Parts: sequence; C-alpha cells; structure tokens
Amino acid sequence: MNNNIKQHRKEKNISQEDLAKRCNVSRQTINAIENNKYDPTLSLAFKLAEVLQVTVDELFNSK
Repeated sequence: MNNNIKQHRKEKNISQEDLAKRCNVSRQTINAIENNKYDPTLSLAFKLAEVLQVTVDELFNSK
C-alpha cells in the first residue's frame, strides 16, 4: 500500500519525531511507514489522518 504521509507531514511542517509522539509510536515506525516498509494498523492509520488533518483515503492508496 502506498501512502502520502511524508507529503502531508511536510506540508504541515511536522517532523517524523513530532508525528511519532502525537501518534504514540516511534520515529522509526513513521519512517518505515513513509518508506512503504510497514503497513500501519487501522487504528494508527486513523490517528495519522487525525493528526495530519486529512482523511485516511487521502493518506493511503493501493499499489
């Protein structure tokens, strides 16, 4: 699954570390998700969307 997390994160001027803290995960988790090495849980996907103020559909798209 591809994602647009990095793009939305940068538009909001949020670091990986800050996004990780807001979502209660490690920075490495955010990095792995952004690099398509890890698919987040559904609950984490919704938390990412909430923090980035977008819909889950805007963050993720199928390959």
